[in-house]
Amino acid sequence: QVQLVESGGGLVQAGGSLRLSCAASGRTFNMGWFRQAPGKEREFVASIRWIRTTSYADSAKGRFTISRDNAKNTVYLQMNSLKPEDTAVYYCAAGRSSQFEYWGQGTLVTVSE
Repeated sequence: QVQLVESGGGLVQAGGSLRLSCAASGRTFNMGWFRQAPGKEREFVASIRWIRTTSYADSAKGRFTISRDNAKNTVYLQMNSLKPEDTAVYYCAAGRSSQFEYWGQGTLVTVSE
């Protein structure tokens, strides 16, 4: 079992930036971020594999950057040009294969007007 611990959420004004971090208790092949806004379903944001191949949702392209430090089993999500519609609970996810099987508790990101 791999434990995931997120950090870095908070309140930011529109146009600002935040950096989320997620530390895993063990090595994982695939790591990513999902988010869930109030009243909406959880949606994919970005993912990165051990070899650093990345994938982004259209809403994240050009504004968000996912990266990982394999030595620290940590994944990051740099979020720039934040919009109010980015407000959500952001969840870290990881898996020993391409499937996500482990989930963090979530960290709240609030973007004000």
